[in-house]
Amino acid sequence: MRSAALRWCVAPALSAAPLPSRGLCGRQLRGEGGGGAAAAAAARKITENAKKSLASLKRENPRLEPTLAIIQAHNDHLIQDINKNFAKEVGLHVVHICLPEGSSKDEVVNEILRLNEDPNVQGLALDLPESLYSSKVLNAVKPEKDVDGLSSVNLGRLVHGDAYDCLVPPTACAVMELLEDLGGKTVLLVGASGAVGAALQCMLQREGAVTVSCQWKAPQLQTKLHHADVVVVGSTKPDDVSMSWIKPGTTIISFSHDLLSEKHNYGQQNNHAAENTVGSLAIAMRMQNMVKTTERWIQSQQYRKWDLRCLKLQPLSPVPSDIEISRAQSPKAVDVLAKEIGLLTDEIEIYGQTKAKVRLSLLERLKDQPDGKYVLVAGITPTPLGEGKSTVTIGLVQALTAHLNINSFACLRQPSQGPTFGVKGGAAGGGYAQVIPMEEFNLHLTGDIHAITAANNLLAAAIDARILHENTQSDKALYNRLVPVVNGVRGFSAIQLARLRRLGINKTDPGTLTEEEVSKFSRLDIDPSTITWQRVVDTNDRFLRKITIGQANTEKEFVRQAQFDIAVASEIMAILALTTSLQDMKERLGKMVVANDKKGEPVTAEDLGVTGALAVLMKDAIKPTLMQTLEGTPVFVHAGPFANIAHGNSSVLADKIALKLVGEKGFVVTEGGFGADIGMEKFFNIKCRASGLVPSVVVLVATVRALKMHGGGPNVTAGAPLKKEYTEENLQLAADGCCNLQKQIQIAQLFGVPVVVALNVFKTDSAAEVDLVCKIAKQSGAFDAVPCNHWSAGGRGAVKLAQAVEKAARQKTSFKYLYSLQLPIVEKIRIIAQKVYGAQDIELSPAAQSQVDRYTRQGFGNLPICMAKTHLSLSHQPERKGVPTGFILPISDVRASIGAGFIYPLVGTMSTMPGLPTRPCFYDIDLDPITEQVKGLF
Repeated sequence: MRSAALRWCVAPALSAAPLPSRGLCGRQLRGEGGGGAAAAAAARKITENAKKSLASLKRENPRLEPTLAIIQAHNDHLIQDINKNFAKEVGLHVVHICLPEGSSKDEVVNEILRLNEDPNVQGLALDLPESLYSSKVLNAVKPEKDVDGLSSVNLGRLVHGDAYDCLVPPTACAVMELLEDLGGKTVLLVGASGAVGAALQCMLQREGAVTVSCQWKAPQLQTKLHHADVVVVGSTKPDDVSMSWIKPGTTIISFSHDLLSEKHNYGQQNNHAAENTVGSLAIAMRMQNMVKTTERWIQSQQYRKWDLRCLKLQPLSPVPSDIEISRAQSPKAVDVLAKEIGLLTDEIEIYGQTKAKVRLSLLERLKDQPDGKYVLVAGITPTPLGEGKSTVTIGLVQALTAHLNINSFACLRQPSQGPTFGVKGGAAGGGYAQVIPMEEFNLHLTGDIHAITAANNLLAAAIDARILHENTQSDKALYNRLVPVVNGVRGFSAIQLARLRRLGINKTDPGTLTEEEVSKFSRLDIDPSTITWQRVVDTNDRFLRKITIGQANTEKEFVRQAQFDIAVASEIMAILALTTSLQDMKERLGKMVVANDKKGEPVTAEDLGVTGALAVLMKDAIKPTLMQTLEGTPVFVHAGPFANIAHGNSSVLADKIALKLVGEKGFVVTEGGFGADIGMEKFFNIKCRASGLVPSVVVLVATVRALKMHGGGPNVTAGAPLKKEYTEENLQLAADGCCNLQKQIQIAQLFGVPVVVALNVFKTDSAAEVDLVCKIAKQSGAFDAVPCNHWSAGGRGAVKLAQAVEKAARQKTSFKYLYSLQLPIVEKIRIIAQKVYGAQDIELSPAAQSQVDRYTRQGFGNLPICMAKTHLSLSHQPERKGVPTGFILPISDVRASIGAGFIYPLVGTMSTMPGLPTRPCFYDIDLDPITEQVKGLF
């Protein structure tokens, strides 16, 4: 027997009321007179209003498709039909989840929990046997999806008078709709227990009625029935209860489901038409609740300030080491953080306690959500003294969210193991502006770089293996192995069929190819001297910069020189950073050019048949990793392409997801590698072209002591004490060095984006030096210039910077790219060299010009340019600080990352495999075998 609490949704409810004239004697069901017509009219009116309300919502949200899911554990198709008919009339979509009869409560709860997290389901109702109804089951339904209003949260809101925030049980609403003038009347609820009974008592009392509730077996039932003005019946009347116990003129209303099977016995002739009409009123009200739920769901998708529990900081002086600070803070569980910022349970994949992958399905759910403000953190030309871009990025979002209560997200690159164990160390920020736990951030993270390494090296192995097999087999033997007979059937794989189409061979039967077609299909004819694809490893290993492969006898004397690059220099890393979807990533992976054939035509990963396998290896790496700052604000860590031979920015996908999550008034802060002349220029010309996103503000990071170096200060040696020029006030040196800051401001202005200068303050900086730099920055066109001390104070030390960024973001921008993609490759290189670096002109070597001609002929001339040059100077000469002028920029070679989508000219010699110094960082890194804590990271 199904619970009375939900019977209205199982079968049409019975509604009885007094005679058309309440003053006449006798008892009859409303519906035998004018009452049934009134109920039908009310149902029609409610349905029409719900239809109009939903139509209005759909006009404002054209892609809106609200769905009501109903879980049932029986085979009553009539109920399905009734709900579907009303839903269709209103414009709603209904999905029935039919569990087997005999399903357990746990099975029902599991299905409820799944639907709770389904972003395509806005409302949820239950239609179950009575034995399955319990508080555990009813309260498993999310209150915001509880269209039947039966959860404790919704009932509690109703009892407390929060009518706007609650969803009232439709059955209770239908009963109340049929009752009039209740003030002072006695209403007896018989067999009306559970959630609907509780809701009815509350609503009746609000209307001034005196309510009494009892069961059919209650003592003195006859007396209670006789004194009642209204009787509301919630379950089947026993045969031993006589209708004569009810006084004439009493209103009788029943929401017992047994009417449909005529198991009731009230001593009256049944009027099924009236009964159905009354039942329809309750179902109409259910659909009305569903429309209300949909409206609230739309509002929930719009911008809102996060209910974020920020972590408190208690900065110490002197400031402890980075790892000590990180370890002293207790991070929130990542699933808690995810919920705080609006992520659904099925949108995250948790890695341990503090990291989680975020699924790309979020972008589809929030596709109509306006983006937040987009902020890039760049810097002056780097010096060995460091400028602190990562620290500013973290300090800024800590200030925005933890101190100004503004939604904000930091998006950072994943650090390579190379510098972590080499010289530079980690990249989690520093001091009291860090990503935590910093050891997890800096070591392995969620394995993305390992996935890139595996994919990269699979492709490298495929290249050499294919050359070997083509060199040692005939066309026929090669074809037979490429297209083998499996279980008596011979067929092409999907990627082989795609290759046939590219070759102009429109055949699908392997047995129909001609000898010429077999040869054309089977042979890539790779020219070994043109192979550009190298193996990678995520370790600084100078002895892999040049190697010889194929020396084993099994390789049939196919020996060639090759090299290893560091993993983050792989084109696959650049693709990960620029891709916009799984499909886009697959296409980019397939387009990667690995060599030329002997006719000079490009050979791609798609030609080698490895695209699908690469995508499989990268399927998890494409998802950004969620972490948090020291103050508990969210951070995405995703991708880490080199900023010299690649574009040096975190992923487009992380930025896109973060911009949706922060909402229209929120901020996403991302960082560009090296100085503004490199990381920022590539951010605008390459990353923004790929993403279609428009930046709001550039934060340009500088320090007094780094500016002094650009002003002519003495060289700095890592590990050696700083000379007095950097520790004592020297206004002239600081002023002279501001030329580099001014140049970087001018570069940002080329793109039409306002600039805020963030001056990282050190204890050795004098107030006069700080004031001087800020004054020069503002005179040079910066929107504002703000001293910051977030390294020692956390987000509190960057509040003024955050306020300046917020004001700058309100400015009208006129963002524009530096060059048109339609320009010739050489002209695009020249524009960057002259307008960004300040070069007089460029000079291409013969090899570089030859490559330009080849790429243009192959159809790659319309790609953006990614300059590969030193980051230590605006020129190609690292020792030239400040703002060099009058130089000719030498282009020694030009290469292409076709999958990533850019041409990269080499300025001088660029190493893609760092080496270890005499004393690498690893001397200080250790693991405590008792506590399992990492020591020595910085």
